[in-house]
Amino acid sequence: MKKIILCLLLCVSLLAVGCGADKGKLDPNNPVTLTMWHVYGSQTKSPLNDMIAKFNAGEGKKKGVIVQVVSVSNSTAIDKMLLSSAAAEPGSVTLPDLFTAYPRIMNKLDSNLLLPWEDYLSKEDLAVYREDFLKEGYYKQHLYMLPIAKSTELLFVNKTFMDSFLADRHISLQQLTDYDTLFALCPKYYAWSGGKQMFQINDFYHYFLTGMASLGDSFIKNGQPDLRSNTFWRIYQPMAQAAIAGGLCVEKGYASDRWKTGEVICNVGSTAGILYLRDYVTYPDNSKKQIVTAFLPAPRFKESSDKHILLQRGTGLFAVRSKQESKNQAAAVFAKWIAEKDNNLEFVTRAGYLPVNKAAMQQLMRYPELVSNKKYRQLYTVLQQTESSGTYLALPLYANAASAQAKLESSIKQILADAHKQYMRGLNSGAEPQPLLEQLTQDSLQQLQEAMK
Repeated sequence: MKKIILCLLLCVSLLAVGCGADKGKLDPNNPVTLTMWHVYGSQTKSPLNDMIAKFNAGEGKKKGVIVQVVSVSNSTAIDKMLLSSAAAEPGSVTLPDLFTAYPRIMNKLDSNLLLPWEDYLSKEDLAVYREDFLKEGYYKQHLYMLPIAKSTELLFVNKTFMDSFLADRHISLQQLTDYDTLFALCPKYYAWSGGKQMFQINDFYHYFLTGMASLGDSFIKNGQPDLRSNTFWRIYQPMAQAAIAGGLCVEKGYASDRWKTGEVICNVGSTAGILYLRDYVTYPDNSKKQIVTAFLPAPRFKESSDKHILLQRGTGLFAVRSKQESKNQAAAVFAKWIAEKDNNLEFVTRAGYLPVNKAAMQQLMRYPELVSNKKYRQLYTVLQQTESSGTYLALPLYANAASAQAKLESSIKQILADAHKQYMRGLNSGAEPQPLLEQLTQDSLQQLQEAMK
């Protein structure tokens, strides 16, 4: 009798273990729905939305996972929504199951809210990623962010308008990849065009990061931007003088908006910005002019090292840790699928991004001519020129990094815009241009240093 009881207890125990092992198991007949917030495009024109639809109809249907996009916004808005939802502020919405964000969010959210991907992805799963892209997602020894697409920066040129300006100056487009040449041209274009801006840098913070790195120095020292080194002055001076004398745009907003009207004819910005650069310019009377876009490597300085410093940009994929284990498993299913070679390649080449899958990157850089869209094909051909000799630089993660970047961007634009007005007033009053320009450049740096304290 005792043996029978022991056998029964053993069976019950085994059944319990079996049930525990099945906990979180996905069921195609009872699919798990994951909500998602992301930044890729808009609700009506989003390459990621298209890929999610493909996932839902294929791998998701097979495994029992549905990804539902509930918000497509910019990274700043998503950061605010996440923090509001995590704090359960009045009027906030429920946290999504998946979201895309920059690494900076890891400094702000309670890490207990986030799913550690290494608990759900094997070493083999993680081995498909480029290591320099993957390592950015680690925080407190856990992998909370997975790369899904990366971008870098290029010089975009409205060749149609630029050609007419360069025609009698005996300067080729290729010479624009030298920052000193580019900045020196800005005031000349300003005078030639009757007061229009030629060039825009979308992110001055990125300009300082890559510029100083290319000269063997670091912009971030001891957890804050270094605005006092000789290297910083080397790259600040020509840039500031171009803005103060005219021709370098320091107004708010992105170059893609001014590109549409020809107010800016070249800019350094994310490769993903190709989504927003139209092939025509619209004039105030609503007439249009077709243009040709040229893609060039991001400008450098003459003293820069032989290696191209390629800024590593792009949000990553996060998952909110769920008490419902099937949701955690479902998140891993989607993460693995979007990182597969063919899926990753299809997604990124529709948005001007770089693959995070090693094999996909190798294929794209070896055969950029296989990209069907002509404009995108040109973009990847230029990237091919720098990728092999380039080193990717990730945005440094330090306390208050996001606020420091935002403060620098707003401060430098305001300070240089004010300096430009002072310069124009000085010229109208008969001041000598060069001494005035040099003094305002020095003053602007001191103001920026004070603002960033």
